[in-house]
Amino acid sequence: MAGQMVEFASNGGTTQGYLAIPEKGSGPGVVVIQEWWGLVDHIKDVCDRFAKEGYVALAPDMYHGQTTKSPDDAGKLMMALRIDQAEKDLRGAIQYLVNHSATTSDNVGTVGFCMGGALSLYAASKNEQVGACVVFYGIHPNVKPDLANLKAPVLGIYAENDKSTPPAAVRDLEQKLKALGKSVEMHIYPDVDHAFFNDTRPGVYDRRAAEDAWRRTIEFFANNL
Repeated sequence: MAGQMVEFASNGGTTQGYLAIPEKGSGPGVVVIQEWWGLVDHIKDVCDRFAKEGYVALAPDMYHGQTTKSPDDAGKLMMALRIDQAEKDLRGAIQYLVNHSATTSDNVGTVGFCMGGALSLYAASKNEQVGACVVFYGIHPNVKPDLANLKAPVLGIYAENDKSTPPAAVRDLEQKLKALGKSVEMHIYPDVDHAFFNDTRPGVYDRRAAEDAWRRTIEFFANNL
């Protein structure tokens, strides 16, 4: 079942997002947060994949209509993202899912990739309605999650050859979360690069690691939502 674009309330206005609902008509809710490219077809496909697994998946449009294939432009869009507005958009997306008639869970999961990975952890630290948080190689220099306020368990998915989020940074985050008494599980996949999950990027996509990361993600949400 293909998804569709929807609108939801955000900070007194509205924001768009891509919503995919499972064929059975209901399931736990998951917010899918885009990479720095924008709400592109790959992210919509990830929502559709979640729907096939039985989840109601919503990808909010964090750039409000803008997308790009240029790394330079993507970097500019990411750095221009207003974090306060992003938090409101994510809060609106979470509330939309919680209230949606198809959502069976009392809370929702968040999962994000690259920029979206950082925002996944950020949203979870700001909103108690997030019951499980997955971070795929999350990076954004201006996103500072409130780790002490985090309630949801965290699954981290990272790449050994990632220069933007190297293994040392991953272990540092893991230690910080554990020191705060948080539930965290980190996986660093050997010999793969940043964005290895994105099957539209043949230069970095790694099928074996991507399939294993997807399995871990589905199991994590099944155990926590």
